[in-house]
Amino acid sequence: MAQSNTQEFYGKDSDNIDMTNADTVTHQPKGAEAASPENGHGVPTLVTSHEANPVLERDAQTKGTWAGYVKTKQFWIAMLLGQTLAICITSTNTLSQLLSNEGTSIPAFQSFFNYVLLNLVYTSYTIYKLGFKGWGKIMLKDGWRFFILAFIDVEGNYFIVLAYRYTTLLSAQLINFWAIVVVVILSFLFLRVRYRWTQIAGILLCIGGVGVLFGSDHITGFNQFDAIDPVKGDLFALLGASLYGISNTFEEFLVSEQPLYVVIGQLGFWGMFINGTQAGIFDRTSFRAATWNGAVGGYLTGYTLILSLFYSLAPILFRLTSAAFFNISLLTGNFWGVAIGIKVFHYHIHWMYPIAFVLILVGQVIYFLRQGSLAEQKKPWLGEDQDKGVSGIGTAKRRVENPDAIV
Repeated sequence: MAQSNTQEFYGKDSDNIDMTNADTVTHQPKGAEAASPENGHGVPTLVTSHEANPVLERDAQTKGTWAGYVKTKQFWIAMLLGQTLAICITSTNTLSQLLSNEGTSIPAFQSFFNYVLLNLVYTSYTIYKLGFKGWGKIMLKDGWRFFILAFIDVEGNYFIVLAYRYTTLLSAQLINFWAIVVVVILSFLFLRVRYRWTQIAGILLCIGGVGVLFGSDHITGFNQFDAIDPVKGDLFALLGASLYGISNTFEEFLVSEQPLYVVIGQLGFWGMFINGTQAGIFDRTSFRAATWNGAVGGYLTGYTLILSLFYSLAPILFRLTSAAFFNISLLTGNFWGVAIGIKVFHYHIHWMYPIAFVLILVGQVIYFLRQGSLAEQKKPWLGEDQDKGVSGIGTAKRRVENPDAIV
């Protein structure tokens, strides 16, 4: 059982935690080289140099070449995962709209159940793997970092919801582009990420695609509503987008060094208390005035399950790619929102929508067009051989240790 080895679970080597072949690393003596898969005779072979590892060697050979990463399976998995997350966030927005149509508007309170579910699932699993002593070490050593992550995440959600109350949907969504800018700046300054011109071009093309969506909305009059207080709403949206950018960058850093279940569990644990306190303060009146029926219960259940799925999958995309790609992946949300709205709200897709969707996807391809076979899976802050990171699902270190691993 995991409880018998708690003395090395946390600290500098805290990523050396088994996660049933998903987040798996092994302790090694100081200075020892990482072990590669077995050589066919049941005996592990040792990786003694950068060149000896086929994964790192292939990455070095393909770095800067055209379509080095686009030809890999990891690229298509990242693209699919990005669109899955875009559909998830669009689905939660649709369910929020359905709740509002029923007369139930409790933005802070409805997210509370998401944090509760994440805490129940991932904190329970953390305790199962590490024991109460190991979990306690997490709380004592790094609890403050996870508290900050949860606080920023909760407040980002809160201020974006407030923005939609005061300003137009178009204005708030335009300001959300600021989250991409924040991520790029923070990653450059603090995570030593260096962007190629193709990545910048890809981001700009994705933003241009969303501009086509907004142009279509303007032509058709879709999503055009009067703003109650545009200045206040725009400031809330700007603050919310900034917090989103900070939390995305911070979470990418944390999941590269810690097992997924630890990060998500801690986010759920602290988020539950922060969001619960905030909901108790600001949503009491709305909660009492809300409509409660079977439909509302179903919408809340669906909202919680889908949002929890989003929070579970997002860290994998952070590992496979980056917080920047995560944000440009979500730009297709407008298209998916209208696609879902055709069935739910009887919307009609304007002819410009498919063009915008294709532009965003092409921008995402261009973003990766001149990257090596590991692309952003290889994090610059983890060292050349990624030895400072955790070996888990979606990490470059896992592929270095097991060249046959897909993610």
